[in-house]
Amino acid sequence: MQDLTGKTVLITGASRGIGADTARVFAGAGAHVVLVARSAGDIDALAAEIGERALALPCDVSRFADVQAAVDKAVETFGGLDILIGNAGVIEPISHLATADPEAWGQVIDINLKGVFYGMRAALPVMTAAGGGTIITVSSGAAHGPVEAWSHYCASKAGAAMLTACAHKENADHGIRAMGLSPGTVATQMQREIKASGINPVSQLDWSDHIPADWPAKALLWMCSADADAWIGQEISLRDPDIRARVGLV
Repeated sequence: MQDLTGKTVLITGASRGIGADTARVFAGAGAHVVLVARSAGDIDALAAEIGERALALPCDVSRFADVQAAVDKAVETFGGLDILIGNAGVIEPISHLATADPEAWGQVIDINLKGVFYGMRAALPVMTAAGGGTIITVSSGAAHGPVEAWSHYCASKAGAAMLTACAHKENADHGIRAMGLSPGTVATQMQREIKASGINPVSQLDWSDHIPADWPAKALLWMCSADADAWIGQEISLRDPDIRARVGLV
């Protein structure tokens, strides 16, 4: 397992699903984990489970001031910030374009796209001043192809993927390892919301078709190692059997 003793990782959307399992996996590798989410009770409970290496910070990633304050607190508490996992994302309300509520549609953009930018904007000055760091955005196959009734999700994920590519282009020479992870369909609350919508083929998938949330968590840990350096600036798909084998997933 990758040894992250002494390193600090900030994880957005850490209250459940991929984010919560990522916190557990990174803490197990020795890292200090900064848990960022709107659900204070959930991240407080997770921090209590993990122990002294965890810091829970209620935060709305759609507000830059919140994100900047979280990064500042991480640095104040643990002395730096080495890894940023941009995981926070929502898909509700699932709706066709012609009937979408404009305000709700825009809120998804605020979280899924602006939230990724805000994380990068707050973290990059800290990381570059320290000589480098790793920024990983949790992406989606929806970033690269249209899905019925997911216009907000597809558009936001496509934008977040491009932001990650821009982060690489602008900051690779400053020691920043920027990458994306497309995990495929994962057994999380989001998939329950998709299932309940009954719209598009993804909602018709059986629960057994989805991978467990600790698979992308383990992939994210592997991506912080030198073994993943060949993929810097790219998006890794966890659907790829070669990647799964490299991460050690079966």
